[in-house]
Amino acid sequence: MNKPNALQAGDTVMIVAPAGPVHAEKVWNIKQRLEKIGLNVWLGRNMFEQNGFLAGEDAARLEDLQEAISNPNVKAIFCSRGGYGSARLFPYLDVSPLRSHPKIFWGYSDITFLHIVFQQEAGLVTFHGPMMEECGSPDVPDLTFSSLQQLFSPAPILLQAAERDVYPPFSYPVRAPITGGNLTVLVTTLGTPYEVDTRGKILLLEDIGEEPYRLDRMINQLRLAGKFDDCAGIVLADFHDCESKPGRPSLSLPEIMYNHIVPYRIPILSGFPVGHCSPNRGIPLGGYAVMMGREQALLIESGVV
Repeated sequence: MNKPNALQAGDTVMIVAPAGPVHAEKVWNIKQRLEKIGLNVWLGRNMFEQNGFLAGEDAARLEDLQEAISNPNVKAIFCSRGGYGSARLFPYLDVSPLRSHPKIFWGYSDITFLHIVFQQEAGLVTFHGPMMEECGSPDVPDLTFSSLQQLFSPAPILLQAAERDVYPPFSYPVRAPITGGNLTVLVTTLGTPYEVDTRGKILLLEDIGEEPYRLDRMINQLRLAGKFDDCAGIVLADFHDCESKPGRPSLSLPEIMYNHIVPYRIPILSGFPVGHCSPNRGIPLGGYAVMMGREQALLIESGVV
Protein backbone atom coordinates (compact mmCIF):
# COMPACT_ATOMS: atom_id res chain seq x y z
CA MET A 1 0.00 0.00 0.00
CA ASN A 2 1.20 3.50 -0.85
CA LYS A 3 1.14 6.19 1.81
CA PRO A 4 0.89 9.86 0.78
CA ASN A 5 3.37 12.46 1.95
CA ALA A 6 2.51 14.47 5.05
CA LEU A 7 1.17 17.95 4.45
CA GLN A 8 3.40 20.99 4.80
CA ALA A 9 2.63 24.68 5.09
CA GLY A 10 1.88 26.08 1.66
CA ASP A 11 0.57 22.80 0.22
CA THR A 12 -2.51 22.94 -1.98
CA VAL A 13 -5.54 20.89 -0.95
CA MET A 14 -8.88 20.58 -2.70
CA ILE A 15 -12.39 20.23 -1.28
CA VAL A 16 -14.80 18.31 -3.52
CA ALA A 17 -18.41 17.13 -3.35
CA PRO A 18 -18.68 13.62 -4.87
CA ALA A 19 -21.97 12.80 -3.17
CA GLY A 20 -24.72 14.96 -1.61
CA PRO A 21 -25.27 18.73 -1.92
CA VAL A 22 -23.17 20.91 0.35
CA HIS A 23 -23.82 23.51 3.03
CA ALA A 24 -21.97 26.46 1.48
CA GLU A 25 -21.42 28.47 4.67
CA LYS A 26 -19.76 25.55 6.46
CA VAL A 27 -17.52 24.86 3.46
CA TRP A 28 -16.38 28.48 3.37
CA ASN A 29 -15.76 28.32 7.13
CA ILE A 30 -13.49 25.29 6.86
CA LYS A 31 -11.72 26.79 3.87
CA GLN A 32 -10.78 29.80 5.98
CA ARG A 33 -9.80 27.61 8.92
CA LEU A 34 -7.52 25.45 6.78
CA GLU A 35 -5.95 28.57 5.30
CA LYS A 36 -5.20 29.83 8.80
CA ILE A 37 -3.08 26.73 9.45
CA GLY A 38 -1.07 27.38 6.31
CA LEU A 39 -2.78 25.45 3.52
CA ASN A 40 -3.75 26.71 0.08
CA VAL A 41 -7.37 25.60 -0.39
CA TRP A 42 -9.09 25.07 -3.73
CA LEU A 43 -12.80 24.36 -4.05
CA GLY A 44 -14.20 22.14 -6.79
CA ARG A 45 -15.59 24.46 -9.44
CA ASN A 46 -18.92 22.60 -9.48
CA MET A 47 -19.26 21.83 -5.78
CA PHE A 48 -22.08 24.28 -5.03
CA GLU A 49 -24.35 22.86 -7.70
CA GLN A 50 -27.36 20.73 -6.79
CA ASN A 51 -29.27 18.03 -8.62
CA GLY A 52 -31.91 16.68 -6.27
CA PHE A 53 -30.10 14.62 -3.63
CA LEU A 54 -26.78 15.07 -5.48
CA ALA A 55 -24.20 17.86 -5.52
CA GLY A 56 -24.78 18.49 -9.21
CA GLU A 57 -24.91 16.23 -12.24
CA ASP A 58 -22.70 13.14 -12.25
CA ALA A 59 -20.46 14.68 -14.92
CA ALA A 60 -19.86 17.79 -12.80
CA ARG A 61 -19.01 15.85 -9.64
CA LEU A 62 -16.80 13.54 -11.69
CA GLU A 63 -14.98 16.51 -13.22
CA ASP A 64 -14.08 17.96 -9.82
CA LEU A 65 -12.95 14.68 -8.30
CA GLN A 66 -10.93 13.77 -11.39
CA GLU A 67 -9.24 17.18 -11.30
CA ALA A 68 -8.32 16.64 -7.65
CA ILE A 69 -6.90 13.19 -8.42
CA SER A 70 -5.01 14.15 -11.57
CA ASN A 71 -3.65 17.62 -10.76
CA PRO A 72 -0.10 17.17 -9.42
CA ASN A 73 -0.37 20.40 -7.45
CA VAL A 74 -3.11 18.98 -5.23
CA LYS A 75 -1.60 17.19 -2.22
CA ALA A 76 -4.84 16.27 -0.42
CA ILE A 77 -8.49 15.69 -1.35
CA PHE A 78 -11.11 16.52 1.29
CA CYS A 79 -14.76 15.55 0.85
CA SER A 80 -17.35 18.14 1.83
CA ARG A 81 -20.05 15.70 2.95
CA GLY A 82 -21.52 12.25 2.38
CA GLY A 83 -25.17 11.56 1.68
CA TYR A 84 -25.30 9.56 -1.52
CA GLY A 85 -23.77 9.54 -4.99
CA SER A 86 -20.11 8.49 -4.92
CA ALA A 87 -20.73 5.12 -6.56
CA ARG A 88 -22.46 6.80 -9.51
CA LEU A 89 -19.03 8.07 -10.64
CA PHE A 90 -17.88 4.56 -11.60
CA PRO A 91 -16.57 3.20 -13.91
CA TYR A 92 -15.83 6.65 -15.35
CA LEU A 93 -13.32 7.78 -12.69
CA ASP A 94 -9.64 7.23 -13.53
CA VAL A 95 -7.78 6.40 -10.32
CA SER A 96 -4.50 5.45 -12.01
CA PRO A 97 -2.72 8.75 -11.15
CA LEU A 98 -2.96 7.78 -7.47
CA ARG A 99 -0.74 4.73 -8.03
CA SER A 100 2.29 6.78 -9.02
CA HIS A 101 1.43 9.96 -7.13
CA PRO A 102 -0.34 9.01 -3.87
CA LYS A 103 -2.14 11.83 -2.14
CA ILE A 104 -4.26 12.25 0.98
CA PHE A 105 -7.93 11.33 0.55
CA TRP A 106 -10.26 12.16 3.46
CA GLY A 107 -13.96 11.52 4.17
CA TYR A 108 -16.42 8.85 5.33
CA SER A 109 -20.03 7.60 5.15
CA ASP A 110 -20.99 7.46 1.43
CA ILE A 111 -17.31 8.16 0.70
CA THR A 112 -16.67 4.56 1.82
CA PHE A 113 -17.17 3.47 -1.80
CA LEU A 114 -14.26 5.68 -2.84
CA HIS A 115 -12.10 4.40 0.01
CA ILE A 116 -12.57 0.81 -1.16
CA VAL A 117 -11.82 1.63 -4.80
CA PHE A 118 -8.78 3.78 -4.01
CA GLN A 119 -7.36 1.11 -1.69
CA GLN A 120 -8.03 -1.87 -3.95
CA GLU A 121 -7.52 -0.31 -7.38
CA ALA A 122 -4.77 2.21 -6.62
CA GLY A 123 -3.10 0.69 -3.53
CA LEU A 124 -3.64 3.95 -1.63
CA VAL A 125 -3.85 4.37 2.13
CA THR A 126 -6.88 6.64 2.70
CA PHE A 127 -8.40 8.42 5.69
CA HIS A 128 -11.79 7.73 7.25
CA GLY A 129 -12.28 11.19 8.71
CA PRO A 130 -14.86 13.86 9.53
CA MET A 131 -16.37 15.75 6.62
CA MET A 132 -15.38 19.29 5.85
CA GLU A 133 -18.90 20.43 6.71
CA GLU A 134 -18.46 18.92 10.17
CA CYS A 135 -15.12 20.64 10.58
CA GLY A 136 -16.62 23.90 9.32
CA SER A 137 -19.41 23.90 11.89
CA PRO A 138 -19.04 26.55 14.63
CA ASP A 139 -19.56 23.94 17.36
CA VAL A 140 -17.20 21.27 16.00
CA PRO A 141 -15.54 19.41 18.92
CA ASP A 142 -11.79 19.97 19.25
CA LEU A 143 -11.16 16.20 18.97
CA THR A 144 -12.94 16.12 15.61
CA PHE A 145 -10.99 18.98 14.07
CA SER A 146 -7.70 17.92 15.64
CA SER A 147 -7.94 14.60 13.75
CA LEU A 148 -6.49 16.55 10.83
CA GLN A 149 -3.20 16.87 12.72
CA GLN A 150 -2.29 13.30 11.72
CA LEU A 151 -1.89 14.54 8.15
CA PHE A 152 1.02 16.83 9.06
CA SER A 153 3.31 14.42 10.88
CA PRO A 154 3.66 10.61 10.82
CA ALA A 155 2.40 9.19 14.10
CA PRO A 156 0.36 6.11 15.09
CA ILE A 157 -3.26 6.47 16.21
CA LEU A 158 -4.29 4.78 19.48
CA LEU A 159 -7.98 4.38 20.27
CA GLN A 160 -9.37 2.84 23.43
CA ALA A 161 -12.53 0.72 23.21
CA ALA A 162 -15.44 2.27 25.09
CA GLU A 163 -17.15 -1.12 25.40
CA ARG A 164 -15.54 -4.03 27.26
CA ASP A 165 -16.48 -7.66 27.81
CA VAL A 166 -19.28 -7.53 25.22
CA TYR A 167 -17.72 -10.10 22.91
CA PRO A 168 -15.57 -13.19 23.55
CA PRO A 169 -12.22 -12.09 25.01
CA PHE A 170 -8.87 -12.57 23.29
CA SER A 171 -5.50 -11.86 24.85
CA TYR A 172 -3.26 -11.82 21.78
CA PRO A 173 -2.56 -8.94 19.37
CA VAL A 174 -3.98 -9.16 15.84
CA ARG A 175 -1.96 -7.23 13.25
CA ALA A 176 -3.42 -6.87 9.76
CA PRO A 177 -4.40 -4.25 7.19
CA ILE A 178 -7.56 -2.38 8.16
CA THR A 179 -10.38 -1.64 5.73
CA GLY A 180 -14.09 -0.94 5.80
CA GLY A 181 -16.29 2.00 6.73
CA ASN A 182 -20.01 2.48 6.42
CA LEU A 183 -21.84 -0.85 6.57
CA THR A 184 -24.65 0.17 4.20
CA VAL A 185 -22.18 1.32 1.55
CA LEU A 186 -19.93 -1.72 1.96
CA VAL A 187 -22.89 -3.98 1.19
CA THR A 188 -23.53 -2.05 -2.05
CA THR A 189 -20.07 -3.05 -3.30
CA LEU A 190 -21.02 -6.74 -3.30
CA GLY A 191 -21.38 -8.24 -6.76
CA THR A 192 -19.63 -5.28 -8.40
CA PRO A 193 -16.04 -5.00 -9.71
CA TYR A 194 -15.32 -2.98 -6.56
CA GLU A 195 -16.43 -5.59 -4.02
CA VAL A 196 -14.75 -5.11 -0.66
CA ASP A 197 -11.92 -7.58 -0.01
CA THR A 198 -11.77 -8.68 3.63
CA ARG A 199 -9.30 -11.57 3.29
CA GLY A 200 -6.67 -11.31 5.99
CA LYS A 201 -7.93 -7.86 6.96
CA ILE A 202 -9.44 -6.12 9.96
CA LEU A 203 -12.92 -4.93 8.97
CA LEU A 204 -14.18 -1.69 10.51
CA LEU A 205 -17.93 -1.11 10.50
CA GLU A 206 -20.08 1.91 11.35
CA ASP A 207 -23.52 3.22 10.38
CA ILE A 208 -26.30 5.68 11.14
CA GLY A 209 -30.08 5.56 11.28
CA GLU A 210 -30.44 1.85 10.54
CA GLU A 211 -32.79 -0.17 12.73
CA PRO A 212 -31.37 -3.44 14.08
CA TYR A 213 -33.31 -5.61 11.61
CA ARG A 214 -31.65 -3.70 8.77
CA LEU A 215 -28.23 -4.12 10.38
CA ASP A 216 -28.99 -7.84 10.70
CA ARG A 217 -29.90 -8.03 7.02
CA MET A 218 -26.66 -6.35 5.96
CA ILE A 219 -24.41 -8.33 8.32
CA ASN A 220 -26.10 -11.50 7.11
CA GLN A 221 -25.48 -10.50 3.50
CA LEU A 222 -21.78 -10.00 4.24
CA ARG A 223 -21.79 -13.44 5.89
CA LEU A 224 -23.45 -15.08 2.90
CA ALA A 225 -20.93 -13.35 0.61
CA GLY A 226 -18.11 -15.03 2.54
CA LYS A 227 -16.72 -11.81 3.95
CA PHE A 228 -16.07 -13.31 7.39
CA ASP A 229 -14.51 -16.56 6.16
CA ASP A 230 -10.92 -15.25 6.13
CA CYS A 231 -11.39 -11.96 7.95
CA ALA A 232 -8.68 -11.21 10.54
CA GLY A 233 -10.84 -9.20 12.94
CA ILE A 234 -13.86 -6.94 13.37
CA VAL A 235 -13.81 -3.40 14.76
CA LEU A 236 -17.25 -2.00 15.58
CA ALA A 237 -17.18 1.79 15.53
CA ASP A 238 -20.17 4.07 16.12
CA PHE A 239 -23.69 2.96 15.23
CA HIS A 240 -25.50 6.26 15.74
CA ASP A 241 -29.28 6.25 16.06
CA CYS A 242 -29.48 2.55 15.24
CA GLU A 243 -32.01 1.57 17.88
CA SER A 244 -35.36 -0.04 17.14
CA LYS A 245 -38.51 2.05 17.17
CA PRO A 246 -40.38 2.16 20.51
CA GLY A 247 -42.55 -0.88 21.02
CA ARG A 248 -41.06 -2.84 18.15
CA PRO A 249 -39.53 -6.23 19.12
CA SER A 250 -35.86 -6.31 18.25
CA LEU A 251 -32.46 -7.91 18.65
CA SER A 252 -29.58 -5.83 19.93
CA LEU A 253 -26.41 -5.21 17.93
CA PRO A 254 -24.40 -7.62 20.14
CA GLU A 255 -27.06 -10.31 19.62
CA ILE A 256 -26.78 -9.79 15.86
CA MET A 257 -23.00 -10.13 16.05
CA TYR A 258 -23.30 -13.29 18.15
CA ASN A 259 -25.65 -14.76 15.55
CA HIS A 260 -23.58 -13.97 12.48
CA ILE A 261 -19.92 -13.27 13.35
CA VAL A 262 -18.96 -14.77 16.72
CA PRO A 263 -19.31 -18.37 15.37
CA TYR A 264 -16.36 -17.59 13.06
CA ARG A 265 -14.18 -17.02 16.15
CA ILE A 266 -13.01 -13.69 14.77
CA PRO A 267 -11.59 -11.24 17.34
CA ILE A 268 -14.06 -8.38 17.91
CA LEU A 269 -13.52 -4.99 19.55
CA SER A 270 -16.32 -2.45 19.91
CA GLY A 271 -17.09 1.08 20.98
CA PHE A 272 -14.79 3.39 19.02
CA PRO A 273 -15.53 7.10 18.29
CA VAL A 274 -15.29 6.70 14.53
CA GLY A 275 -18.21 7.49 12.24
CA HIS A 276 -21.44 9.44 12.69
CA CYS A 277 -20.61 10.50 16.23
CA SER A 278 -19.33 13.57 18.02
CA PRO A 279 -16.42 13.75 18.44
CA ASN A 280 -15.59 11.84 15.26
CA ARG A 281 -11.99 10.63 15.16
CA GLY A 282 -10.23 10.32 11.82
CA ILE A 283 -8.15 7.19 11.15
CA PRO A 284 -6.10 5.79 8.26
CA LEU A 285 -7.47 2.84 6.29
CA GLY A 286 -5.54 0.47 4.07
CA GLY A 287 -2.41 0.32 6.20
CA TYR A 288 -1.72 -1.92 9.18
CA ALA A 289 -3.51 -1.86 12.51
CA VAL A 290 -3.20 -3.90 15.68
CA MET A 291 -6.21 -5.09 17.66
CA MET A 292 -4.98 -5.42 21.24
CA GLY A 293 -7.25 -7.82 23.06
CA ARG A 294 -5.73 -7.53 26.51
CA GLU A 295 -5.74 -3.73 26.42
CA GLN A 296 -9.07 -3.51 24.52
CA ALA A 297 -7.52 -0.97 22.17
CA LEU A 298 -6.82 -0.36 18.49
CA LEU A 299 -3.42 0.87 17.32
CA ILE A 300 -3.23 2.10 13.72
CA GLU A 301 0.01 2.87 11.91
CA SER A 302 0.47 6.37 10.52
CA GLY A 303 -1.22 6.98 7.20
CA VAL A 304 1.40 9.45 5.93
CA VAL A 305 5.17 9.44 5.43
